[in-house]
Amino acid sequence: MKNGAAAMKTEPATTRDDAQIRQLMADQQRAICAKDIDRIMALYADEFVAFDVKPPYRTKGKVAWRQTWEACLPCFPDSFQIETRDLTVAVSGDLAFAYWLFRFAGKEKDHPAMQTWMRITAAYRRNRGKWRIAHEHLSVPFDPETSQAAFTLNP
Repeated sequence: MKNGAAAMKTEPATTRDDAQIRQLMADQQRAICAKDIDRIMALYADEFVAFDVKPPYRTKGKVAWRQTWEACLPCFPDSFQIETRDLTVAVSGDLAFAYWLFRFAGKEKDHPAMQTWMRITAAYRRNRGKWRIAHEHLSVPFDPETSQAAFTLNP
């Protein structure tokens, strides 16, 4: 009985934390679609580390990551949305992770950014009551026989 009561006490906190992570993700997507670098960067932890799909492949720190975003945003379509699928979020205490597939969608269907689904895994850390993105790992599937990226709209 005691263990059941403890599990019941933590469930609302876990549900609330899960909702906060999902809200952070939605805020991030809206900021990216708006190409608002300040809103994007406000969501990252200072000690952030990224493993990205393009050089330098590993970026440490919020300042360096901002430079990556500043270089990438002009390459994105003028107007787009981010489509997400297969999202999984797990929270434990002040740490959480999520993984999902995403793609850019919009009117410019021939734009290079809209040609494939990408994979992402993200780690989140709560500090002083606020969740921040501590790590992101983005990847594009590839064909091991040709070593070429596997661009597909049907993952």
